[in-house]
Amino acid sequence: MDDMGAFREAVLAWAARDAAAGERAAAGRTAGRGVMSDFVAGDPDGPARELAARLPVRTVVLLEGLSDVAAVDALAERRGRDLAAEGVCVLPIGGAMSIGRFARLLGPSGLGLRLVGLCDERERDYYARALTGAGEQGRTAGPSGAGEHGRAEEGAGSGEPGFFVCAADLEDELIRALGVTRVTELVRAEGEERPLRTFLRQPAQQGRPPHLQLRRFFGTKKGRKIRYGRVLVEALDPDRVPAPLERLFAGL
Repeated sequence: MDDMGAFREAVLAWAARDAAAGERAAAGRTAGRGVMSDFVAGDPDGPARELAARLPVRTVVLLEGLSDVAAVDALAERRGRDLAAEGVCVLPIGGAMSIGRFARLLGPSGLGLRLVGLCDERERDYYARALTGAGEQGRTAGPSGAGEHGRAEEGAGSGEPGFFVCAADLEDELIRALGVTRVTELVRAEGEERPLRTFLRQPAQQGRPPHLQLRRFFGTKKGRKIRYGRVLVEALDPDRVPAPLERLFAGL
């Protein structure tokens, strides 16, 4: 495992311990002292802090899941960017409800790193509140109006925090950018035409818009969303990268 991978694993372990401590506190089994105080106040030589100082890490990209990470990694590779070498750690947080914990551990009240990322429109306000509570500016940039699916209103320049909003989620943005016909071709090229046909015959899929059918199909098998996160990005024309993803990269 490389150094950035080790840092990522240390942060995830740290966050897991913090979550466990919080659950114990909520259940009344502890006094509520979590990993934050252990690593930041009482243990300044903790693995994550030590690695952050040695690399050095300057920016953490917080993403909801592994499929988002796959998409970001694929776009970085297409553009010839070595994010780890640039001091950028791409981190899956395991769902939107974890944003507050990771912002607290990594932001101004923790390791003091610059935080950026993507979020879904339905969780935009939650992200803003969680980031503000962790000492960040709490700014999110999102869709600006009808017909501009996923287009950001404002960007995040170097050194500024910025979370960019997908109207539904990143998979939806990618499907819309490529178009249903092209995405269906990619599914066929991946050898999954038959599973897709079987899926589309299900009663629940009858009458649904095709792009929503494809989005749901990607989530019906373990690992499929991760796989297509990369496949869809690799198929994009350079000028068709969804706006939230483009703005994210512009600020890195």
